[in-house]
Amino acid sequence: MHQWLVDHLAWITAASIACTVLLTGVGVFVVVLLPVDYFDRGKRQPAVLPGRHPIGRLLFRIFKNIVGLLALILGIILALPLVPGPGMLFILLGVSMMDVPGKFALERRLIGNRLVLKSVNLLRTRFHRPPMTFSQAPHRPATTPPLPGEAAP
Repeated sequence: MHQWLVDHLAWITAASIACTVLLTGVGVFVVVLLPVDYFDRGKRQPAVLPGRHPIGRLLFRIFKNIVGLLALILGIILALPLVPGPGMLFILLGVSMMDVPGKFALERRLIGNRLVLKSVNLLRTRFHRPPMTFSQAPHRPATTPPLPGEAAP
């Protein structure tokens, strides 16, 4: 096994670099195309391909979740020390693509990180897109009672 790795190290390195560049391009493309108020919206409309056959919608959701999981794993790897790449951006992208409970709160927590929001807005500015808006107050329905220590509306 060790000899095989040594023999194929150049190909493995080239494939890793190519995947990182390709997936970074996809991540940049998605972040640039997001609506300005994406993280400020109260309720999301799920991407379920309305008007399509139920099996097509199911296959789309499965595909979207697999791609999201791969982006999440790549983001975790890229977020490790000494590994170059936009790790937090891919974590955010992966979580955004997956259908998991608490996704909106986790996305808001990630984008609420000053460095992540600054990076996203810098990237959007580079492509002549307006910066993302992000209010610190979490969106809760009006019927939700205030949290302990919070003032009633």
